[in-house]
Amino acid sequence: MTTINEKLIYKFEEGSKDLKHLLGGKGAGLAEMTRMGLNIPPGFTITMQACNSYFEKPEEFMKKLIPLVNHHMKDLEIKVKKKFGDVKNPLLLSIRSGSFLSMPGMMDTVLNLGLNDESVVGMAEQTENPRFAYDSYRRFIQMFGDVVMSVGAEKFERILDKFKREISRTAQDTDLTIVDLQKIIADYKALYEKEIGSPFPQDPFKQLNLSIEAVFKSWNTKRAITYRRISNIPNYGTAVNIQIMVFGNMGWDSATGVAFTRDPSTGENVKFGEYLANAQGEDVVAGIRTPKKLSEMNEEFPKIYKQLTATMEKLENHYRDMQDIEFTVEKGTLYLLQTRNGKRTPSAAVKIAVDMVKEGLLSKEEAIMSIDPFKLSKLLFKSIDENAIVRVLAKGINASPGAISGKAIFDADTTEALANAGDTELILVRPQTKPDDVHGLYASSGVLTQFGGKTSHAAVVARGMGKPAVVGAQDIEIDEENKLFRVAETEIKEGDYITIDGTTGRVIEGKVPLIEPEISGEFSELLTIADELKTLGVRANADTSVDATTALEFGAEGIGLTRTEHMFMSQDRLPVVQAMIMSRTIEERMEALNKILPMQKGDFYEIFKIMEGKPVTIRLLDPPLHEFLPELITVMLEYQELKMTNNLSKSLLNTSPLDEEIKKKKKVISLIRSLSEENPMMGLRGCRLGIVWPEINEMQVKAIFQAACELKLEGINVIPEVMIPLIGMISELTYVKEQLVRVAKETIDSYGVKLDYKFGTMIEIPRAALTADEIATEAEFFSFGTNDLTQMTYGYSRDDAESKFLPIYLNKEILKENPFDTIDQDGVGKLMKMAVENGRKTRPGLKCGICGEHGGEPRSIKFSHSIGLNYV
Repeated sequence: MTTINEKLIYKFEEGSKDLKHLLGGKGAGLAEMTRMGLNIPPGFTITMQACNSYFEKPEEFMKKLIPLVNHHMKDLEIKVKKKFGDVKNPLLLSIRSGSFLSMPGMMDTVLNLGLNDESVVGMAEQTENPRFAYDSYRRFIQMFGDVVMSVGAEKFERILDKFKREISRTAQDTDLTIVDLQKIIADYKALYEKEIGSPFPQDPFKQLNLSIEAVFKSWNTKRAITYRRISNIPNYGTAVNIQIMVFGNMGWDSATGVAFTRDPSTGENVKFGEYLANAQGEDVVAGIRTPKKLSEMNEEFPKIYKQLTATMEKLENHYRDMQDIEFTVEKGTLYLLQTRNGKRTPSAAVKIAVDMVKEGLLSKEEAIMSIDPFKLSKLLFKSIDENAIVRVLAKGINASPGAISGKAIFDADTTEALANAGDTELILVRPQTKPDDVHGLYASSGVLTQFGGKTSHAAVVARGMGKPAVVGAQDIEIDEENKLFRVAETEIKEGDYITIDGTTGRVIEGKVPLIEPEISGEFSELLTIADELKTLGVRANADTSVDATTALEFGAEGIGLTRTEHMFMSQDRLPVVQAMIMSRTIEERMEALNKILPMQKGDFYEIFKIMEGKPVTIRLLDPPLHEFLPELITVMLEYQELKMTNNLSKSLLNTSPLDEEIKKKKKVISLIRSLSEENPMMGLRGCRLGIVWPEINEMQVKAIFQAACELKLEGINVIPEVMIPLIGMISELTYVKEQLVRVAKETIDSYGVKLDYKFGTMIEIPRAALTADEIATEAEFFSFGTNDLTQMTYGYSRDDAESKFLPIYLNKEILKENPFDTIDQDGVGKLMKMAVENGRKTRPGLKCGICGEHGGEPRSIKFSHSIGLNYV
């Protein structure tokens, strides 16, 4: 609750832009413009803290607030020489919301407050403009009824439309006569009484108090809560701005409009906006009449246009940012009603920032900090046109960014065949993907799965390939046999178009308009500025030479993670890997590994060559071996089919031609069962695999160093960094590193070259973070695997959590953020900070970075910088 001495109300002249945390954006803007000497209708602001206090004890708080409001109303009456509620010369008010961060269209506004049946007559006489007076009154009844009393606006609109249609099919509000307006007012009041059960309030003070409460309540409307959640806006509360009305609808020498100091779509340094003559502000944004371009104002209101453009420049120079300005012209006098930093497209934001550096308005540091990093992704990936009308079928997990439209295809082989025939609009739809589907993933434009999370096979592979992916869309029910999926009553058959949005997780019916990524010259200039200023290095994840080339094009300083297991997934390699896993003797295993070695060596050679002179961190095999084998259910079905065919052949032909195949299949079933684990995430994987089957890691290290040495002989500088995954204690690292350093040295010696290299580890188990001082005695670098570190710190299985309970946790605010999207600074972050500090006590200058997905998330990047990481 607000303390007794806390100031609840500020006159505009008492505030400033520095009080935005109290007055909200609109109130602080009005106060600052008042201080600048601009022509602002007087008023006062009820603080955001008042809103929060209201929700604690509404009735008690309003009893405290109303006398304070009445006191400030008397001050306004003195300033404008009008009386609130006077029947002859009434003082009228606008009541508008305004929180700390802008929420366009989400909060409520009431205009013309103070009019009633008597004062409208006095206003008509005093202004000698009865049409204006009655038009203002009908607008007030409609806004008050809608915003304050929740009588639907469409019910008032139906009455208004009926009267306009009686004039003509194309009649505008301005065509209504005084008699029309008086009849509309009577019908509005009758509607109000029917809906509310009491007459429209005639007491202006009652109107005011109810409107203040309505603005407070608008903070917690469904649309406002949804907008805050989507936009990550905290629960600040809203301020209430009470201001003297000025009228853009007093005649054809009056107007209202919105102006931007630069084009918010392109960022061009040109004045942009719209206005309407003889109208009120809501008319411009409501689309009731078609507004004119701001440039046309120079013809219709040349003096006002000159004043307005000069004021726009003054405000932009003052705030040092593009401004969004609301204005009204009343009988030839310009009034400003709002200024705020204008919303803009991502491409416009980049251009404005770069241009303002050139113009001397912003420093390079300020320009970089003015860009919202979350919105820059729209410059890199296709996105759905925000103006498109779409039918969302389902919502899944946004696993790989970008949007794509394509035909739904339900198996990998068909996807590949269609792609080979030249079809480029294909979306692979699977219950979940497995290694056998990789050729279909490669051939598709995007992937949709019914099950799985952000670390599922589909998600990881799609991200690696740069394809949009939505996973875990459990509202869809896939019928593989009939090649279709259902959502409620809707059926999507193979070949039907769908759209997936991997940035938001939406699955949409049909083709929708997509916005192509916009990489401009200014974007390159912005990256150059960022490079000049940065202290945190940027590396890329790259599993192929194509990935490495892309990383280099975007200015990566090295490769932070090459996942060697992804090199095993292609159709030509997977059988060899499976043969290695199924080998019964060390000799059989070595035979298979010797076939894999040149494949891996070739991959490393290409990546090292592309990244010449830059560090390349290669993670040794990490996932459990069963991930490279077919699913048990699939193999068992194949086994049963073979047995049935064999038995039929035996009974009819007295031969058993499939005995050998059945034995092989049985062996595979036995192997899959032997490798399956209750909790594979914490089972035989990572360094544990290297300890149990050391020859796998030895083959990989040999391939790494053979590739590096061959390039060294060619005169190409190579910096290999070998990363040992899933280390939990120093004894594991010591054991594995000793084996692998021996292999590395033997390989280097055999080529007769000198090579700089490092062996380090992933910090992804809490125990490793807690004992980082010990780990650093052997590890020459740390790389935080934040995905697994988060899973193990929380005790969550990511796929299960994101598909089962995390959305509920977020909705109930048990969790404020998804810890797999942004680093949990209070838990996981503390482990990271401790590991960095203790590791560097043992090994000063220890290089530390992130190789998890958090490395690309803006808030996580900021945190990484704060704890002294070297790169993300």
